[in-house]
Amino acid sequence: MSEVSYNAVGRRKKAIARVRLIPGEGNIVINKRTLDEYFPIETLKTVVRQPMNLTETLTRFDVLVNVKGGGYTGQAGAVRHGIARALVKADADLKPAIKKAGYLTRDPRMKERKKYGLKAARRAPQFSKR
Repeated sequence: MSEVSYNAVGRRKKAIARVRLIPGEGNIVINKRTLDEYFPIETLKTVVRQPMNLTETLTRFDVLVNVKGGGYTGQAGAVRHGIARALVKADADLKPAIKKAGYLTRDPRMKERKKYGLKAARRAPQFSKR
């Protein structure tokens, strides 16, 4: 039962993805569903596959992902971040290419908090002269 696996965590907005790479033939399973079942939009599927396409490791590893929080776009970004980190753990020679593409960088953009006296983060109550 000593199967080689590489674990990593990816994050974006409120989404957190726990990624596990195991040697295989390129199956991507997200929350016990296939990639095509989980992400209905083609661009999100492309985002998830980007690090593996860049490093040409799509057929070398099976990807098992547990993702929670956020929406579809945030989850896809979190999965991409996690896969990129796991690939670097699997093969350190891939790091320069992955880093140059920007897949190792955690996207810092978050929802801004609501402030008191305002209706939203920056939206002020409507002004009326009279």
